[in-house]
Amino acid sequence: MDVIALLPRLHLLRFPVGQAYLWRDADELTLVDAGPPGSGRAIADAVTALGHDPAAVRRVVLTHFHEDHAGGAAELAALTGAQVLAHAADAAVLRREVRAPEPVLEEWERPLRAAALRHLPVREVEPPARISELADGDVLAFGGGARVVHVPGHTDGSIALHLPGPGVLFTGDTVAASPVDGSVMPGVFNLDRNLTVTALHRLAALDADVACFGHGDPLTRQASTALREAANSHRPHPEHGDHAPAPGVSPPQPRGTPASR
Repeated sequence: MDVIALLPRLHLLRFPVGQAYLWRDADELTLVDAGPPGSGRAIADAVTALGHDPAAVRRVVLTHFHEDHAGGAAELAALTGAQVLAHAADAAVLRREVRAPEPVLEEWERPLRAAALRHLPVREVEPPARISELADGDVLAFGGGARVVHVPGHTDGSIALHLPGPGVLFTGDTVAASPVDGSVMPGVFNLDRNLTVTALHRLAALDADVACFGHGDPLTRQASTALREAANSHRPHPEHGDHAPAPGVSPPQPRGTPASR
């Protein structure tokens, strides 16, 4: 796992597949996503290496249920006592109350998903002992008030987090940055690509200087401009969905691509 400083209060935690983000307030930490199964101890060690007590991690906010984002949540919560939060729709999957739905793959996504799965441990996501459910419009007590934005499409319970004060947006897998050229694009491996494109448009309407994606390099300045340009390149189709990358947008490559089983 790589630990990369993005802002004085924000670090990127990058795994072989997927990434998480550590946000620091005065006396507490918030983790957005938790890496694949088995990542809890590595995250706790990274927190220690950054000069913090792992017990300062007060909450783990999951943008969706996929194993490369939720896999380490139960272990880290057990190590730190952190609260785990997720949208109600995806919390039900994490609790194993409902079966995880399979993504509807485009043909060009199939080899990418197969490659991504090879980098993930063959382990199920351990259900956290407790999950606090989130809904659209909820405001969480970090970053000066982090607003939950429900953006279904990648999963039914996908969320983004918008911190208006510092101008930071955590998109989860609704939006990605291509590792080929850094272009901003809708995330891949979706339940409904058309809804994901619609969600991209919703996020592009928010003001943010920094955009933290579930996959691909974050944007640390003028993020809103890049999101709006991406939205202009991808339009929801009223009937059949937006099934192909826009002209000039490269499909993502295996490293950093999201995966689900």
